[in-house]
Amino acid sequence: MEKKFGLIGYTVSHSFSKSYFDEKFFREGLRDYRYDLYPLRTVEELKKLLTENPELCGLNVTIPYKEQVMKFLTDVDTNAKNIGAVNVIKIQNGKLVGYNTDSDAFYETLAKWFPKIDHPHAIVLGTGGSSKAVQQALRRLSIPFKTVSREQEHGDYTYEQLERNGQPLADASLIINTTPLGMTPDANAYPPINFDLIGSSHYVYDLIYNPARTVFLQKAEMRGAHIKNGLEMLHIQAEKAWAIWNN
Repeated sequence: MEKKFGLIGYTVSHSFSKSYFDEKFFREGLRDYRYDLYPLRTVEELKKLLTENPELCGLNVTIPYKEQVMKFLTDVDTNAKNIGAVNVIKIQNGKLVGYNTDSDAFYETLAKWFPKIDHPHAIVLGTGGSSKAVQQALRRLSIPFKTVSREQEHGDYTYEQLERNGQPLADASLIINTTPLGMTPDANAYPPINFDLIGSSHYVYDLIYNPARTVFLQKAEMRGAHIKNGLEMLHIQAEKAWAIWNN
């Protein structure tokens, strides 16, 4: 019997998840397994998707539904509940259970890449579901952080405030982009920060992996910063999702 998995989000054509799992299924001889991309105009379309695809055993969730999807789930894993966002859904016996593999994957990649320094401090661009996963990982690593949002009530700073007072950006040792700005197909976009405040002491991590070097990362690298994209994080969270679906 065919087993189906997939990715839901508003825009999913940019994702490498399908090719990753297609290759995995081929390599492991799982001929009855399929992974598809499911763009949803609204999160409410999830119900129709599940009705039309009873073979679905698991879903990944991407922007902007990592928080919105939680209200449709039968249960949410404690870790995902604490984060406040879900990026993996296990479907079994008509029940939908939500998990978060983003936070652990980000934690693992950051712990390997970001050096041990005195008094580290992070600036997190964005306050959505991906940002919440990143924030939990930073807490686990005891790295203090501030968040930046377009709206005053959602973050510690707005981009306008960061433009007027660049000190928090200049003082940060780690800058993380959790927004979709710069992601294919809109690859020319980037978060509106003052890149002239970034230098060789900065570590700049973009969760986006398509394109591999976003304008955000290019601008940071031109100023001497150490850069990293989200491809390794994608691979780790995908394997963790696979373990959940097959547990």
